[in-house]
Amino acid sequence: MLRVRCLRGGSRGAEAAHLIGAMVGRALSGWVQRAFRSTSSSAAAPLPLTVDEPVTEHAPEDCPVCAYNEWDPLEEVIVGRAENACVPPFTVEVKANTYEKYWPFYQKYGGQTFPKDHVKKAVAEIEEMCNILRHEGVNVTRPEPIDWSFEYKTPDFTSTGMYAAMPRDILIVVGNEIIEAPMAWRARFFEYRAYRPLIKDYFRRGAKWTTAPKPTMADELYDQEYPIRTVEDRHKLAAQGNFVTTEFEPCFDAADFIRAGTDIFVQRSQVTNYMGIEWMRRHLAPTYKIHIISFKDPNPMHIDATFNIIGPGLALSNPDRPCRQIDMFKKAGWTVVTPPTPLIPDDHPLWMSSKWLSMNVLMLDEKRVMVDANESSIQKMFENLGIKTIKVSIRHANSLGGGFHCWTTDVRRRGTLQSYFL
Repeated sequence: MLRVRCLRGGSRGAEAAHLIGAMVGRALSGWVQRAFRSTSSSAAAPLPLTVDEPVTEHAPEDCPVCAYNEWDPLEEVIVGRAENACVPPFTVEVKANTYEKYWPFYQKYGGQTFPKDHVKKAVAEIEEMCNILRHEGVNVTRPEPIDWSFEYKTPDFTSTGMYAAMPRDILIVVGNEIIEAPMAWRARFFEYRAYRPLIKDYFRRGAKWTTAPKPTMADELYDQEYPIRTVEDRHKLAAQGNFVTTEFEPCFDAADFIRAGTDIFVQRSQVTNYMGIEWMRRHLAPTYKIHIISFKDPNPMHIDATFNIIGPGLALSNPDRPCRQIDMFKKAGWTVVTPPTPLIPDDHPLWMSSKWLSMNVLMLDEKRVMVDANESSIQKMFENLGIKTIKVSIRHANSLGGGFHCWTTDVRRRGTLQSYFL
């Protein structure tokens, strides 16, 4: 039987970390604004604090940012943008995270926009998704549109940008704190800029805001000789615990973490190293516990199409990438459900992901789930679990690397901090 323990509070005294993050953001903002061209004036305009805009700390019940898990009733969400999405340059970290059949695509189009007709369809799909979320009573906010094709240079590397399509990758909300992930791809180094107007607004209204240590992304962060040529190479390297990212400095994508109250689960992946996990562990302790889990996955990157928690003591586990610690969940009284094989056609382009985006769903609450309209098998699975399916087609948006969970960051869910993993 699943045991649930209610707790008080959920925020920690991390004011120093938040202040440092804000100071670093202000110091960089002037240089970054000169280095990029934004298609939105609000993305570049400074937003100084004034007497009319006091910064106050609110209790979780009235803070604009508050979420403890993946299934409490969703009240506000950030939905990403496909506009201006660019193919990342074909660097070693991108090669390690993409499938061989798409390597020629990256070699040819790296630094250029994704196929415009495809992006146009993805934009329309995500707009419809936003409309449906609003119809379901969820407030929707969006990042700023930015020209990601502009080349930038740091003391350690040169790159073009990618997109602001997947807020789940860069932002995670834990209690009334919003944490910016440092990321691990050079093409995503400045992705946070698209979200800063939103985050500053949440901060002014009482949310805590932390920016994790930004990696230099120097050559030492990557195994430049990472020997990946075939699927067999991927399996062998993953089994050995070898990844393209080293332990040179902390790095992580927020999408490698998934929340269940006081317990947060994470995988070491191609974009999240142990130093990044340790930073999160120390930052969130003692209120939250970080559990490292692993999978038989030849290409680990982001946990939510491999292991997706959809309710208290209820999780989806990818049968192609079984969890090595699955007994830990069963002993805790959890129900682990195996989702059906995805129905997405073989000829549909998935430049950055696998077909298992079918299980990358967004819970609107314990009894409502946003699921792909084309995936009838998983719709039936949810209905058998007593969960109503909210059907939306995002096939073209899938091609850019994410399902509903990836395309969103839940900013506020109505609930309390509890323990589901005793």
